[in-house]
Amino acid sequence: MSKILERRQRIIEELSFRRFATYRELSEQFGVSKDTIRNDITEISLSVPLITIAGNGGGIRVADGWYLSKTYLCDEDEEMLRRMLPGLQPEDQQRMQHILSVFAKPKITKGGQAIESK
Repeated sequence: MSKILERRQRIIEELSFRRFATYRELSEQFGVSKDTIRNDITEISLSVPLITIAGNGGGIRVADGWYLSKTYLCDEDEEMLRRMLPGLQPEDQQRMQHILSVFAKPKITKGGQAIESK
């Protein structure tokens, strides 16, 4: 595995564990510039639901409910299960809702409104 991919994997693991970090903290921890960390975060955010917070006290936060070791439904499977939901018996609807709440990708919210996760 390349040095860049290894570092990015370690950043994902670190963020999954810590839930929040600043660019400076990650830069110091991994011995690279803040610009390199910014580039890494841009790439990582294509597959991991990250929220970047600008300004003093800002940094990188992982979406609530997302953890590295958890497996999520792909978008197509989640969509299909949601389409099936109305046709199920009430007790099966409850069970399907539970499955979706456990395995659907977490939704990133901004100001109380859901936004598309990456």
